[in-house]
Amino acid sequence: MVAAGRGVRAAAGGAAERKQYRAIRGEPMLLRALRPFLGHPRVAAIVVVLPPEDVAAPPPWLASAALASSAPGRIAVVAGGAQRQQSVAHGLAALPVACAVVLVHDAARPFADRALIDRVLAVADLGAVAVPAVPVADTLKETDAAGLVLRTVPRERLVAVQTPQGFPRAVLEAAHQRARGEVAATDDATLCERLGAPVRIVAGSRRNIKVTTAEDFAIADALAGEPCADEGPA
Repeated sequence: MVAAGRGVRAAAGGAAERKQYRAIRGEPMLLRALRPFLGHPRVAAIVVVLPPEDVAAPPPWLASAALASSAPGRIAVVAGGAQRQQSVAHGLAALPVACAVVLVHDAARPFADRALIDRVLAVADLGAVAVPAVPVADTLKETDAAGLVLRTVPRERLVAVQTPQGFPRAVLEAAHQRARGEVAATDDATLCERLGAPVRIVAGSRRNIKVTTAEDFAIADALAGEPCADEGPA
């Protein structure tokens, strides 16, 4: 669970606390993001990657969630790095050796559900990288540095990628090992693509939004008040 960001864009709305700790309908976003994994029967261990200065004294509700789960003690906390890629590598290194399949999820996506996790695991179990995604609905245009439109991008085969992403552990470790010192990628599937590993898209969810800006919290509050039912293939 990657939660080591500074939340700069969300802080533009005047919030003093880190984005991942801000409440959505009275519950911290990180805790909302954790719940479906805490309640999933196949999730044996969870590593939460926090900002380095928060590791010594994590939010008290994080410890309470661990104690209340079906397997107390399965949540570990580690310090993140300067970039997301480094943070994921730190979390991966802290997982128990017995974990053969790894899910990487962003704390900024608080509405993943069990059905989505199951779809990702079903593909990762077969030895492929599993990436949830939804078809792109907007018209996309490529622009130059001055903002002039160069072309309209065909969207028929384009998808918007989400997390959790699922990986055979050996593949993800090899991808991160090879990526050391390279230009950072925005998701772990990209590292696996560079490695030549098979990457397969699975159905994501329109509810599985990423909370990035202050305005996104208003959308998240509205979603949190709606019944949570999986949409199936998007």
